Amino acid sequence: MIPAIFGISGPQLTADERAFFRECDPAGYILFGRNCVDPEQLRALTDDLRSIHGRERLLVSIDQEGGRVARLRPPLWAGYPAGAAFEALYALAPASAIEAARANATAMGLELSAMGITVDYHPPLDLRVPGAHDVIGDRAFGSDPMQVAALGRAVLEGLAAGGVAGCIKHMPGHGRTDVDTHKALPTVTASAAELEDDLTPFRTLNHALIGMTGHLVFTAWDAENPATLSPTVIRDVIRGSIGFDGLLLTDDIDMEALGGTIPERAARAHAAGCDIILNCWAKRGDMEGICEVLPAMSEATSARLERALAGTRVADAIAPQAAELLAKRDALLALTA
Repeated sequence: MIPAIFGISGPQLTADERAFFRECDPAGYILFGRNCVDPEQLRALTDDLRSIHGRERLLVSIDQEGGRVARLRPPLWAGYPAGAAFEALYALAPASAIEAARANATAMGLELSAMGITVDYHPPLDLRVPGAHDVIGDRAFGSDPMQVAALGRAVLEGLAAGGVAGCIKHMPGHGRTDVDTHKALPTVTASAAELEDDLTPFRTLNHALIGMTGHLVFTAWDAENPATLSPTVIRDVIRGSIGFDGLLLTDDIDMEALGGTIPERAARAHAAGCDIILNCWAKRGDMEGICEVLPAMSEATSARLERALAGTRVADAIAPQAAELLAKRDALLALTA
């Protein structure tokens, strides 16, 4: 198995894609709007992906946070609010906000499970920092580290109850960025002492099964390399100071924050200590290049992957309680009206 997650070009696998994936044997797949037409089509696609490998559990992933980061949208799928909605409720009633976040995430997990999706790149544990770029913005659960951790924990628990593994992101913190990493490389000049706040939510939830790096340079730790490509940040900060021992994924290596060819980025990220490389855009040449430069998955990464997927399940249909959970969420969020 190759330690990479690949995108898919459309709503069905092409014959060439199926043959390539069978030969390359990536760790998993990521889905985007281009892959999601309706529930029946999507479930057929994820079933097809599982049929390629015959693995009992397969990493089939998606970015489904809610708000502006949602690949599955109404009216064919349920609607989910951005993190700011739970932040607003937390200011009024913290326990109710935690309950609402957990109910929302459980319903989300039940829906994703019925679509054959086993991993959701959610929750972001990045702080909202005044004056920073809004690439995080309303996705954040707030500016207070322990509030973000409390709501993030509720999301992880809710997704797990729905049969889906969550993923904490973007380690070691994306909140201070001054640019969108899809477009450029940010440099964060905050001191190590100032960055303690950014680390706190990740440190609090360091038991999470899956985590994702961010493509930011932190001059306090490594002035030359973004976190994704920095052995120092991964070893000393993510694995060390944060204490994260789960499956560590890169953010999408297609982002313009990183330089070099896609295979070069993949090789550098893997050498820096990332377990699995995330490559989203289904470009055949890039995927072939990644398969050429990456070694077979290590025993340590394989164990982390197995542990991450152990609690996931693929349901036959969306469980009836999903609607009840969404109604409960809405009633709680209405307290802020």
